[in-house]
Amino acid sequence: MSWSPTSGFNEDQIALKQSAKAFAERELMPHMDDWERAGEVPREIQKKVAQAGLLAVGFPERVGGDGGNLFDNLALQEGFMEAGVSGGALTAIFTHGIALPHIARNGSQELIDTWVKPTLAGDLIGSLGITEPGAGSDVAGITTRAVRDGDEWVINGAKMFISSSVRGDFVTVACRTADTGAHGISLIVVPKGTPGYTVSRKLDKMGWLASDTGELSFVDVRVPITNLVGQENHGFYYIADQFVTERIGLALQGYGHAIRCLNLTAEYVAQRTAFGKPLNANQVVRAKLVEMRRQTEVARTYTLEVARRYAAGESVVAEACMAKQTAVEAGCWVADAAVQLHGGMGYMRETEVERHYRDVRLLPIGGGATEVLTDLAARLLGYAPDKK
Repeated sequence: MSWSPTSGFNEDQIALKQSAKAFAERELMPHMDDWERAGEVPREIQKKVAQAGLLAVGFPERVGGDGGNLFDNLALQEGFMEAGVSGGALTAIFTHGIALPHIARNGSQELIDTWVKPTLAGDLIGSLGITEPGAGSDVAGITTRAVRDGDEWVINGAKMFISSSVRGDFVTVACRTADTGAHGISLIVVPKGTPGYTVSRKLDKMGWLASDTGELSFVDVRVPITNLVGQENHGFYYIADQFVTERIGLALQGYGHAIRCLNLTAEYVAQRTAFGKPLNANQVVRAKLVEMRRQTEVARTYTLEVARRYAAGESVVAEACMAKQTAVEAGCWVADAAVQLHGGMGYMRETEVERHYRDVRLLPIGGGATEVLTDLAARLLGYAPDKK
């Protein structure tokens, strides 16, 4: 009855997915409720995932990675989600997927040796500081400022909703280094313990409870000039370069929640009886399961097709926006249907679908709100009026 799709992956990727799923079932799922209550994943899990060969997939060997491509990473994370890993735990374990690519691709060898390699080995935890209290999806509107003073950057500002920042050993911070909008942003690495840099508040959330999320404060924070990632004022382009893969990853989370919710619900309605017969003896229940499957299959197929086109070198910025919307909306709908079909138990914290229902709700907001990305897609597809 359990559905584990493999289309779109080659034999090695299917094996990687199965290995990741088995690891998650054995090493992560028994502790999921404890991590939800604690509000974070223990640091030692990073090392355990790394030792299993599952942390550095998709990063080149020259920066300490295990090699592989986008589809290897998608197969791995699909395996974790099919096992039932929470959105918060997945994000906590794989935050380096957004914290490191800019450094790995554009940073100096010193930055790679200091931050990228130890993080991929499971010894450090990194985070990415872009979102601000007054600038969410509007990356070009950030106000945190970095000013050069001799051989140092002096940083002042604040960041909001930063994943893994409470446990984190460093944060890659998007700073304004020139008053030229998107053309005046730089990325600078700030280590934990730097005077003036504090996690001013650990945030309480509706879902993603196992992900430690913080509000950050920078008051006259001084770091060496060499902590600049790549070129000055090129940060927006480095960030934008990762938008497609980030949105494909969030789409995977959307349909990943859906797969898990569908499998849990199909099992539940086969075992639960009402009025003297199993729930799936009712046509309306079976129809709901088919609709859950249909939406999930469509979302997964479209997401992997966009990923395939991206891997082939096509520009798919608009398509990635649409794939994210398709998949996360499917995830939200399927999770809602799962709670409904579980009845009263679906509303209980002891039932896994309740957690997925809360976790999936963030996805239409995170990584670019649906409304913002839809408008971006409209402009890229030529559906917006020309600017005069």
